[in-house]
Amino acid sequence: MEASKPQFEKYVFVCTNERSEGERVSCGKTFCGKELHAKLKEAVKQAGMADKVRVSKSGCLDVCEEGANILISPENIWLNHVEASDLSAVLEKLGIKA
Repeated sequence: MEASKPQFEKYVFVCTNERSEGERVSCGKTFCGKELHAKLKEAVKQAGMADKVRVSKSGCLDVCEEGANILISPENIWLNHVEASDLSAVLEKLGIKA
């Protein structure tokens, strides 16, 4: 096994997990995680930071009832109850002026 330097300075994992109707809530379906992912990815791109910040979809982060959930690495910052109106605050956590 060989270790390598990460390609990006920061990685943002946005939970987009979806469950079937009647199961536990999910970020992707119940809390609009898919839309958050798309908006955050576009905002990072518009800020000219797409080469430094990677916004990725994530499977379940197992705090579903606290959704929508975002994890920022390498700082290990967990964000819960994220809504579209919070995107400026998320960008600030990434060091991006909104």
